[in-house]
Amino acid sequence: MTAPHMMFTKSETNPILLVEDRSTDLDLTKRALARRKFVNPILVARDGEQALAFLSRWEMGEATPVCILLDLKLPKVDGLEVLRQVKNHPRFRSIPVIILTSSAQHRDLREAYDLGCNSYIVKPVDFSKFVEVASYIQIYWCTLNAVP
Repeated sequence: MTAPHMMFTKSETNPILLVEDRSTDLDLTKRALARRKFVNPILVARDGEQALAFLSRWEMGEATPVCILLDLKLPKVDGLEVLRQVKNHPRFRSIPVIILTSSAQHRDLREAYDLGCNSYIVKPVDFSKFVEVASYIQIYWCTLNAVP
């Protein structure tokens, strides 16, 4: 079975929100998504404060993302707090949040799931493995997964 090279049934115009502070990981993620021919625009927040600012933008009518790719170790506001606020928001709690982090700590994994993350992925270092992870994200979260 070959993976389709299209995103999410909601709309090709709905973005993916990528919350990542490290330039190398940001570039690697964007390149991996491009390699998989993701068609949705990618919005970037470089820290937790910028990520939380999107809640206000969505309340004002800006398109909500098909999913959020969220790092945990962020400046200003950490990823777990971003996750907490998204999942506690009555309108946006159904947005799939995929933790994409270098932390393999059991404590972070447990807390992320307790707060409502939909998936927890430890970032691979190798680019080809990162492309493989992007493929899994595309196939499941953006193609197969149905959301309200």
